[in-house]
Amino acid sequence: MVVSDVQADSPGFDDLSNRSLNREWIDVTSTSRRSLNLDGWTLSDEGGHTYTFNHYRLDGRSTVRVHTGVGRDTYRDVYQDRRNYVWDNHSDTATLRIDHGRFIDDASWGRGRHHDDRGHDGNHHDRRL
Repeated sequence: MVVSDVQADSPGFDDLSNRSLNREWIDVTSTSRRSLNLDGWTLSDEGGHTYTFNHYRLDGRSTVRVHTGVGRDTYRDVYQDRRNYVWDNHSDTATLRIDHGRFIDDASWGRGRHHDDRGHDGNHHDRRL
């Protein structure tokens, strides 16, 4: 499992509209061929905001996009149902943990790091599950 892509800065003006909030997202990708139950797994930022996956199973070699705003969860998109932005546009770290709090992967951006064209440094701590 990896944090595979980040859009921390929602395109356009940050007006707190649900559309703008949902254009801020983190992608989580399975590197395994097996499906994996993510129930209880968390995705958090440096400020302590935490999203917990609830009754979600990710198919093998698939990606789920975790949006900040309000929406209806599907097999490809889940929503934190927040009314405020989570990810810092300039620097932050998205950390994925298993249901018992064990570190799985993270992605960081900002603070003078070398960025790839997706907006994060691309350095992952891939844990095979």
